[in-house]
Amino acid sequence: MEVGVCLPYMERELDRDIMLYWMRAIDNGPFESLTCGERITSYTVEMRTILGAAAAVTERVRIVPSLYVLPMHNAVWAAKEIATLDVMSNGRVTLCVGVGGRPMDYEAVGAPFEKRHARMDEQIAAMKKIWQGVPPLEGGDPVGPTPVQAGGPPILAGTMGPKATRRAAEWADGLYMWSGNGQKQEIDKMIKQADACWEDAGRDTKPTRITGFWASLADNAAERLPAYVYDYVKVLSPEFAAAMSKGMDRCTPDRINASLDAMEELGCEETYLVPATCDLADIDRLSELVAKR
Repeated sequence: MEVGVCLPYMERELDRDIMLYWMRAIDNGPFESLTCGERITSYTVEMRTILGAAAAVTERVRIVPSLYVLPMHNAVWAAKEIATLDVMSNGRVTLCVGVGGRPMDYEAVGAPFEKRHARMDEQIAAMKKIWQGVPPLEGGDPVGPTPVQAGGPPILAGTMGPKATRRAAEWADGLYMWSGNGQKQEIDKMIKQADACWEDAGRDTKPTRITGFWASLADNAAERLPAYVYDYVKVLSPEFAAAMSKGMDRCTPDRINASLDAMEELGCEETYLVPATCDLADIDRLSELVAKR
């Protein structure tokens, strides 16, 4: 099983030098992918700009938006951005899309939160046509550039529930399945759900299985990881964030390896580690851990 790493895009200490160090450490390390998430409100750097920079300063790793909250965007603009990223990375993009769970982000950019799942279905269909060279308007010009990967990059759907997974089975190549603390039983349930949805949709292959969980080996990670998770989910409610963050303990090599072993036993192709700090020691220690596997 391969392992990827998410950039620490929520950290206030993140600056150009730290960002470049992480990007190059991931590319030079034992990792398959470099990822970055997307949020609008709260303190975060902008995903598309960061991944464009990563595509330019790396040579090997896959470049993965994880995830592109697609219904907040115009499909034609998104198709153009993603195709450009594919060109910049020389065909190293894997696109992960989802609807997110933050109504205030939609409101902040003037996008409707309602019917977001249906809109995403339509957007994916429109984007695939754009990447095939079909003009968005009758009699108009095609939208460039042409992706390096013929027909566009592979698409993962960041879903959890059965309804969203059934929709994804119609158009996705696979799923990005999330378990905050890297729990085998949570991912096993999602895999079985996904396999059933792919079969019901008449797909002749099983979905690609990508997973992710929060993990950190920074100094004082036992305190910093739960604090990071609390900050990440407090938008849902302080009570929920407190309860969830209390159980986050993938902050030692043994515990992180236990979750990676579990994902590998389930037949997952790759797992993304999502660190809780932008400390240089965090990515260095994660690199050492994965290199020893």
